[in-house]
Amino acid sequence: MSPQEPKKNPGEPKKNPEPSGVDLARVALRAAKEAARARGDAAQQKKQARRGGGLRSGARADGRDPMALGSAINRLITERGWEAPAAVGGVMGRWPQIVGEDVAKHCEPERYDEDERVLTVRCDSTAWATNLRLLAPTLVARLNEDLGHGTVRQIKVMGPGGPTRRYGPLRAPGSSGPGDTYR
Repeated sequence: MSPQEPKKNPGEPKKNPEPSGVDLARVALRAAKEAARARGDAAQQKKQARRGGGLRSGARADGRDPMALGSAINRLITERGWEAPAAVGGVMGRWPQIVGEDVAKHCEPERYDEDERVLTVRCDSTAWATNLRLLAPTLVARLNEDLGHGTVRQIKVMGPGGPTRRYGPLRAPGSSGPGDTYR
């Protein structure tokens, strides 16, 4: 330490050096450029408005450009909170890839209850319904891996629907259907 330098106290706060003339000139130049750019943008908009063309999008992308369809749909899904139902809808479209071709031929998803997080699947025979009930825990894990944890809590497996009830000459009046003993 030379005798001309003042002694520094460790407890004394450090002083920031004053900006030099070059730094001040850079700051002033940057402010002038921004102000000129703002004046130029305003003048350009006024000129376009006078020509009757209104505001038009130029060669570069800006906020006035139309949004791509995919982006608009994704934005709508996010704003409305439809992420889970949309993801499950995607699963219904990819059902054969998720469960396999054999299972997909005999079982198909019918609906998804978002509140209870239950996926309902209808099978074309009771044998396939039993098979799918045995596969349900594995399938729930695979679906949650694909969709996010907890999206599907349970798979409700439905067997084939009963025959449609028809009215006609072969139906006994007052009977309750094919299982009726006609007493």
